[in-house]
Amino acid sequence: MTTLIINIHQLFNTREVTILLRGVALAQIPSIENAFLLIEDGVIVNYGHMYELELKIPQLPKHVIDAKGQTVMPSWCDSHTHIVFAKTRESEFLDKIKGMSYADIAANGGGILNSVAELNSATEDELFNSAWQRLEDMSKLGTGAIEIKSGYGLTVESELKMLRVIKKLKERSSLSIKSTFLGAHTYPIIFKEDHQGYIDSIINDMLPVIAREKLADYIDVFCETGFFSPQEMETVCKAGLSYGLKPKLHVNQLHSIGGIQSAINLNALSVDHLEIMKDIDIKLLSKSNTIATLLPTAAFFLRMLYQPARQLIDAGCAIALATDYNPGSSPSGNMNFVIALSCIQMKMLPEEAINAATINGAYAMEVQDELGSITIGKKANLIFTKAIPSLAYMPYSFGSNLIEKVMINGMFI
Repeated sequence: MTTLIINIHQLFNTREVTILLRGVALAQIPSIENAFLLIEDGVIVNYGHMYELELKIPQLPKHVIDAKGQTVMPSWCDSHTHIVFAKTRESEFLDKIKGMSYADIAANGGGILNSVAELNSATEDELFNSAWQRLEDMSKLGTGAIEIKSGYGLTVESELKMLRVIKKLKERSSLSIKSTFLGAHTYPIIFKEDHQGYIDSIINDMLPVIAREKLADYIDVFCETGFFSPQEMETVCKAGLSYGLKPKLHVNQLHSIGGIQSAINLNALSVDHLEIMKDIDIKLLSKSNTIATLLPTAAFFLRMLYQPARQLIDAGCAIALATDYNPGSSPSGNMNFVIALSCIQMKMLPEEAINAATINGAYAMEVQDELGSITIGKKANLIFTKAIPSLAYMPYSFGSNLIEKVMINGMFI
């Protein structure tokens, strides 16, 4: 089907070619006022000023949409989530309000191990149905691409169960989905004193099946004090790399323990969280090809320090933004709120935040050739806003839903 969208008030992020954005380039969003956009079979095939319409498209298609007053931009690319889980954890939310720390809750059997216990008893169908609803909700908020991690299984059977659910979501959803194996999320209780035993299970029991069934695109490790050391992370990731799984890694959420250097040595696609960053971490990251994925809603929910976005950007690091949607530390898939927090609390410019949530987010899950910008040949995954006076109004008006409609593969959802 061919669809022509006319009278677009502002068409944002129009790019003939795309690159991973850094430094001052992150603050630049090319746009066209009073624009048209032509879509064929779910793909962008032309765009421009309305005064060029007759020249570029002499014969109009039957299906024409008038977007008068609306702003159109590429959909969000959420490159870090954990949306396959069995139950929410609002009881821990109350514990935090009463003064318990993340470490205290974990020591009492909460945290990741709580989600592990619930997931182990859930069926694949139950996990699929609840994750599907989260995907539906996120897409209505403008998300058109998403990365989903395992990591609440921590046994061979349950990690494979999670990854098979993600594979089914990939097959049935119209969103672009990437899968990440996060068996190294924490150590199961039975391996608490036998770290090597669990690492051996990941390498010898999980990875061969994951590779054979093509269940993952990436591999992840939670590199943190009390979880996996940089050396253990390297061991797991090198095993994953032998099966073609690139690293996308949790580092520097609570401590700086050398995870950045190890991630760069592994040529990690991204390092995610980064609440605690030393000057040397920022310097190393700025000279690498690894993307810094910031998760401000996790810092917000846990009342932690926000990521040092300005220092990272000013140093020339490549920045992406994501939700970290999970039941314990970021129970929201709203990328619009992520962008608002990034501006309000991390002092990112609206243009920087939107680029980080679109084109750079696409790079952080290697879908930059199909998503993240208004570019000929890319999928028509688009956000149509309500009438807004400027781009800055989106993060400024953080409590309002400014999205009028969302298009995925050229079709409104």
